Amino acid sequence: MRNLLMALALVAVACSDEPKAPSAEAAKSTTAVSSNTAAPAKQGGPRESTLKWTAPASFELVDKPSPMRLATYKVKPAEGDSEGAELSVSQAGGDTTSNIERWKKQFSGDVRSNVEERTVGALKVSVVTIEGTFMGMSMPGAPASGPKENSMLLGAIVEGTKGEAHFFKLTGPAKTVDSARKAFDELVQSFAPR
Repeated sequence: MRNLLMALALVAVACSDEPKAPSAEAAKSTTAVSSNTAAPAKQGGPRESTLKWTAPASFELVDKPSPMRLATYKVKPAEGDSEGAELSVSQAGGDTTSNIERWKKQFSGDVRSNVEERTVGALKVSVVTIEGTFMGMSMPGAPASGPKENSMLLGAIVEGTKGEAHFFKLTGPAKTVDSARKAFDELVQSFAPR
């Protein structure tokens, strides 16, 4: 029992240490790398990626809400929409077809979808458009955001990057996502292996 109490005390002391602030040199490095280019260095930093990309100026880089993401961008709402869209960038396993089916299952009602295969340099890219009622996703332990009618997903799954596939998933009101389509296509055309 005494050994257990000592072990718990050591764990409590170890957990109470506050994280050290980054040095001035590290802060400069983080700021210099935080741009619209792939794998931006945010506090905590992204995982290493085998893909690089350049986000359009209209895509605002924001803090990642999940350590599973390489980056998160916000898109301002189109005129008449009350909210904007979000582009999540992640890297994970699984085949393209299964992941597209998983994305489709996040929608209900009159779901319309389209998949277009592209080649960008040496990379195979599947560009996916899904429209319908977005049922939302949630982080583990958090409630889903709830159904949102007239929503759209514009996604790109990038293969051939010497590792797991990369997923670019833009979701939000259909009008806002559709208005970002040209910028999204520019993003797709910027894909290149690291």
